[in-house]
Amino acid sequence: MKIRFKVTSALLTTIRIDLRRPHPFAHERVGFIAAGLAAAHDELFILAREYRPVRDDEYLPDPRVGAMMSAEAIRRARQWAMDDRVAIFHVHTHGGQGIPGFSGIDIRENGKFVPNFVSVAPHSVHGAIVLSDKSAFGQVWIDRTSPQPVIAKFSEVGMPLRSWSTI
Repeated sequence: MKIRFKVTSALLTTIRIDLRRPHPFAHERVGFIAAGLAAAHDELFILAREYRPVRDDEYLPDPRVGAMMSAEAIRRARQWAMDDRVAIFHVHTHGGQGIPGFSGIDIRENGKFVPNFVSVAPHSVHGAIVLSDKSAFGQVWIDRTSPQPVIAKFSEVGMPLRSWSTI
């Protein structure tokens, strides 16, 4: 299955601006993207709809990571997935120009909490995305135990249209 992620330039700009805001103690910001899904043949299209940042009071002090979310932040995002029947993607940025990748900490932490979205909202796939200043990289959880496929192509819909492949 080939997975494609589409986001408008306006929404992506909003996300990047929010993720650059300083926090009193966290070294980076994180948030969640809600998306709709469409499937055709052997392709899954993920269509970003809305972004919600993790609130300032939902960060936990943890010097081992750039940002640690509270259980309440994750609970609110899971509730969003259930109530609005949307796919949820955790998002943060590493900055830079090229196609980013997940750090070891990202891989470990994503593996701890993203599968819980599949449990509470099994009607959708869910995942995680890391942004750079020019592109993105992401993975999708189709269920709790299968390997997490990489999002093969991202498209930024605007003027001009931009797209990049990650595999």
